[in-house]
Amino acid sequence: MIALIVRRGVQLIFLLLGISFLVFSSMYIAPGDPATMVGGPTASATDLEAIRDNLGLNDPFLVQYGRYLKNAVQGDFGYSYQSKQSVSEAISIRFPNTLKLAIASMVVAIIIGIIAGLISALKHNSWLDVTSTTFALAGISIPNFWLGALLILVFAVNLQWLPVGGLSAPFYTTEGFKQMILPAITLGTSSAAMIARMTRSSILEVVKADYVRTARAKGVRERKVIWVHTLKNAMIPVVTVIGVNFGALLGGTIITEKVFAINGVGRLMVDAIAMRDFPMVQASVLLVATLFVVVNLVVDIVYTFIDPRITYE
Repeated sequence: MIALIVRRGVQLIFLLLGISFLVFSSMYIAPGDPATMVGGPTASATDLEAIRDNLGLNDPFLVQYGRYLKNAVQGDFGYSYQSKQSVSEAISIRFPNTLKLAIASMVVAIIIGIIAGLISALKHNSWLDVTSTTFALAGISIPNFWLGALLILVFAVNLQWLPVGGLSAPFYTTEGFKQMILPAITLGTSSAAMIARMTRSSILEVVKADYVRTARAKGVRERKVIWVHTLKNAMIPVVTVIGVNFGALLGGTIITEKVFAINGVGRLMVDAIAMRDFPMVQASVLLVATLFVVVNLVVDIVYTFIDPRITYE
């Protein structure tokens, strides 16, 4: 386990270095001038040049990148060009909303996906299997922005059961729970579809194994055969899909946050890109990359609990 953590730590360092270089390079060569965004339309040429000097934009690329890395290692990601707010502070305010949305979406995806996949596998080639497979295909195909707008139209505008958007109340309150339902369903649908398909295929493969046939031959109750012998051994590929999707959800909440007016990191990142706010974009991308690696580490650790035969030594 320690070897795994060390190996993942080294991978994380190299990954963050590579991502920071790519993001910094992309923002550096992108068209537009951040000084214009900072100075506004009324800034003179002299003012713009002074802003560039103050922000260090006139320095060579490697000098700028080296200065950024030096400050980032110390935990200093600079200040927003637009709001003048500390980048770390701005992200820390918005990140809880993104994390709550990703967790709620993953809960929806796991519940729907595993139940649908299990039913589909146990009722193989029946109308339930066909229906489940069809819904899984639809879930993967439907765009989030369309599904979100449709859910708002039906449940918030027409039926008025749920709020239109926002995430102002804690999730454990009644209002906060209502605010979370539609975004979580919108974001979790595609993940639920992938989990359902993987659960179905994995269970169909495991039920053909010798130890499952042996358990049935010994007279073990069918419920125990499914839950103990089949589902547990079929969960490793499912856990992989869950981990990958959760990492993707943390970085893929942009559209959902826009549709439901949620003040999260994804929405912050889009606004920062539009305004050429270099420090905000770079820190947001590094955060998402770090979380993705951490999630994959957690998935690797979970493997050892599901199947003790798996070791990383």
